[in-house]
Amino acid sequence: MSPTLTFAIGLLLLVLFFWYFATDSGLRKRLIATALLVLLVVFSALTIYPPHKKIALGLDIRGGTSFLLRLVGGEKEVDQTMLGQAVEVIRQRVDKFGGREPVIGPVGTDRILVQIPGLEALNIQEARTQLSKVAQLEFRMVYPDNGERIAAIEAGTDVIPPEYRIETYQPDGGTKEKKAEPERLLVKKKADLGGDRVTDAVASFGNEGWAVDMTFDSEGAKIFGDITEKFKGFRFAIVLDGGIQSAPVIRDAIYGGRAKITGRFTEQEARELATVLENPLQTPVSIEEERSVSPTLGADSVRASVFAGLVGLLITMVGVLIYYRLVGVIANLALLINLLLLLGALTMFNFVLTLPGIAGIILTIGMAVDANVLIYERLREELALGKSLKVANQAAYDKAFSAIFDANVTTLITAVILFWQATGPVKGFAIALTLGILASMFTVLIVGRNVAGLLIDTDRIKRISMMNLIPTQKFNFLRHGLLAVICSLALLIAGATAFVVRGERNYGVDFRGGDLLTLSTAKPVVVGNVRDALKPLRIDDDSSIQQSQQADRNYVMIRSPMGTSDAIQTQIMTAMPDAGFKVEGSDRVGALVGGELARKSLWALGLGLLGILIYVTFRFELSFAVGAIVAVLHDVLITVGIFSLLGRELTLTMVGAVLTIAGYSINDTIVVFDRIREGLARGQRGSIEQIMNSSINETLGRTILTGGATLIPLICLFLFGGSVLRDFALAILIGLLVGTYSSIFIASPVVLWWTKARGGGTHTLRREVTEAATAAKPAAAP
Repeated sequence: MSPTLTFAIGLLLLVLFFWYFATDSGLRKRLIATALLVLLVVFSALTIYPPHKKIALGLDIRGGTSFLLRLVGGEKEVDQTMLGQAVEVIRQRVDKFGGREPVIGPVGTDRILVQIPGLEALNIQEARTQLSKVAQLEFRMVYPDNGERIAAIEAGTDVIPPEYRIETYQPDGGTKEKKAEPERLLVKKKADLGGDRVTDAVASFGNEGWAVDMTFDSEGAKIFGDITEKFKGFRFAIVLDGGIQSAPVIRDAIYGGRAKITGRFTEQEARELATVLENPLQTPVSIEEERSVSPTLGADSVRASVFAGLVGLLITMVGVLIYYRLVGVIANLALLINLLLLLGALTMFNFVLTLPGIAGIILTIGMAVDANVLIYERLREELALGKSLKVANQAAYDKAFSAIFDANVTTLITAVILFWQATGPVKGFAIALTLGILASMFTVLIVGRNVAGLLIDTDRIKRISMMNLIPTQKFNFLRHGLLAVICSLALLIAGATAFVVRGERNYGVDFRGGDLLTLSTAKPVVVGNVRDALKPLRIDDDSSIQQSQQADRNYVMIRSPMGTSDAIQTQIMTAMPDAGFKVEGSDRVGALVGGELARKSLWALGLGLLGILIYVTFRFELSFAVGAIVAVLHDVLITVGIFSLLGRELTLTMVGAVLTIAGYSINDTIVVFDRIREGLARGQRGSIEQIMNSSINETLGRTILTGGATLIPLICLFLFGGSVLRDFALAILIGLLVGTYSSIFIASPVVLWWTKARGGGTHTLRREVTEAATAAKPAAAP
């Protein structure tokens, strides 16, 4: 699809969205909604369908190696120009490995990310050496009568001078159909002038077109002046890492340390040559992080994840259909459209699909059901009041809108902050979650509402029946608030004790730095045998060797100090030749990167909590914000504590899981708070405790059903998603259960205690909540 057509369709969709929310006419609103749905579905289908528009796969899926390089400026301070030049030098080195479509780009102020798909284990060491070595920039003289001497040598009538050698120079230029012909040059073996004498080089445009101006230091200026005086009219070669970058002619003697290189350059060619001459890699770059995944491990993980997603989707859809019957068909239709729109958006925005991204998509399956559950439980309540089906359906969407809006916005806050602060695969998870939330709100509030409204208005649906396995109860939840807090404190203390006792063992290689080598074999593996094989290397820590199984392969993961995985690999292959081990992955993370990841993770969590605090205060009231923050911290800390008790490690992917837990926790809490706010705003009689208890009981069915709907795909991901995503799924499973518990037994009691602590009562809280709701009232339900 052409960019012009894409832009036109996007503009039309934007106009329709504004028109839909601006119009009050029922029929016109429904027609606009239909047009929006058809356009988005067709657009998404066309985006996904062409074979050349497939979603790009991350290295953890298709296999390959990524390097995070840190540029050491030496005497120079690293700036954006120097970083950009270093990227080009690194690109030239990576191109030597063949057409692998590498991804090379700057990260931050002094780092470069290099991703090389399909790099075999045998080539990793070569790549590591090439990327970290000093760039060798030299100026070498070309033989005076180069053409004649080369012709004589090729004819066999002459020999190569002893101090020269023949090099092939591929000049830039030519056309797209035909490149410029390569040229053979007789170049001196020994450099006449070192590139370390160049202090500055910049592309410029003048009377002769694009050129490169370079400046030498005092010693370099003298040497260059002598060379140009002696070899006027001859050519000299600019050589980087043994390859000729340019071979201009010396026109005049040049003294003073400034020289201009001309030669019918294009702008790009001039800038590339200036990059070479600036030589930003005069000192070795530091490899801060290295991650390698084999295509086999990636493919196995994808198959397992897709299978888990399909099973979770099927079970969820069948459960929704059985429980909600006819309206369950509408919910399932909205869910399928949701997934189609999500995949279309991921494809259109050139999303790079990683394993956490797949997990994010699977998670949206459960979260997408949440809004439908809210609406249908409201519909059940409105029908129980004796309202007609049409009026009850309208009231259900209107009353559920604020809860859906607030819950999704708060989750969106954490997803956006995660995207802003995270790197690599976790950023992909944040994108998938964000797009999933937006697609879910569209399909539920526009597609689902208009389909249900159309069927009801045309009398195709005359009555609705739903199962009611969780009828409204009258439990006094707040009476057990103190007991719940004591239980939570006990679990928090146990988790904190385990965390302190385990110390650095809590952190995976992502945070503490080091090497993580993943081996696989089709044969059974005894960890003790692996440990015995590694005794000569003194790798005898129980926590450094772990085993897991996925499909028909057994995996052994060995964590060790930085830079030791190559020796470990050699030792195991030598000591256990019959095991048939194959290298499936290798991670190397420097302590500096690990520390930065830990700081960024805490910073992201802190920003997420601050965003939630501000939004909930704005939409509800400060006491509700305090309750929400306490509940989120409770859920995150207990999840981390349980992970420590289970002997699991915190990794980069776990950051995404923890922030997802924060998002889900606030989502669930907001639904309860919304019902409390509604009871206070409409003047419901009773004390604060009675109104809160009533609200929790009214939302109990929704809480259990939503938790169950989200639980299904997560359980499938844990059981079938493979070892790579098992810890991720386990963390969110724990967080989901703890979050459901905290929204009932922690968040609401904290609101109550905070209100009483500042001397407020039911009347005060009712007035403050009403004022906040009036001041921050969202747009009417679409």
